[in-house]
Amino acid sequence: MQPREPRSKIWARADAAAQAGRLRAAGRRIVFTNGCFDLLHTGHVTYLNRARAEGDALIVGLNSDASVRGHKGPARPVVPQEHRAFVLAALECVDGVVVFDEAEPAALIAEVRPDVLVKGADWAHYVSGRETVERDGGRVVLAPMVEGFSTTELIRRIRAADRAGEGT
Repeated sequence: MQPREPRSKIWARADAAAQAGRLRAAGRRIVFTNGCFDLLHTGHVTYLNRARAEGDALIVGLNSDASVRGHKGPARPVVPQEHRAFVLAALECVDGVVVFDEAEPAALIAEVRPDVLVKGADWAHYVSGRETVERDGGRVVLAPMVEGFSTTELIRRIRAADRAGEGT
């Protein structure tokens, strides 16, 4: 099977519900997760593969640049949303990527209506969209985090290496 062009897997927000409906009509069990995915690393890829294993199609809600700045501060994201979306869409486990501007993805989740909502176990205290998914008969899965991998720590190590003259 020929891999799909990543850009075909990046959906406009206005098309997200219709794309999810198409997958649902084809009998696919839809999984949704979301995040910033600023510097994609092993922890992210492990998490996304784990999420995809919960169903037949994985839709990723991607925080827009403005949304990331609201959460992480003015120095983030390091990678612009168009590039983050492309890299996510290039992953075999990802069926669709939708950028959202809100602080949290509750409205997007209500539009997509996934069968399964996956969030990292570090978010056990609050899962945006939980009520919608459970009300529709779906389930929420808290995925374990991969220890030792975080974008914040990766950025810290890159900056330290640069200050030490290792970045030139």
